Amino acid sequence: MEATTLKQLIETMARVVVDRPEEVNVREIEGEQTSVIELKVAREDLGKVIGRQGRTVQAMRTILGAASNRLNKRSVLQILE
Repeated sequence: MEATTLKQLIETMARVVVDRPEEVNVREIEGEQTSVIELKVAREDLGKVIGRQGRTVQAMRTILGAASNRLNKRSVLQILE
């Protein structure tokens, strides 16, 4: 599994959740040990990505953490408005 796969993983999960998948934009900023993955969606889809009490985004972060752990990296998911 490569670092670009983490970006694709988040992009795929986000596209499934939102109503406007064409507006999903994922950007990865890589450091030596930590990658920051920025997720931007349409304004009306922001609530769907976050989910009730943040459950959806927390699930995405958990999956991302498990995947990045296999790469011996640390990944952080940020939701941009």
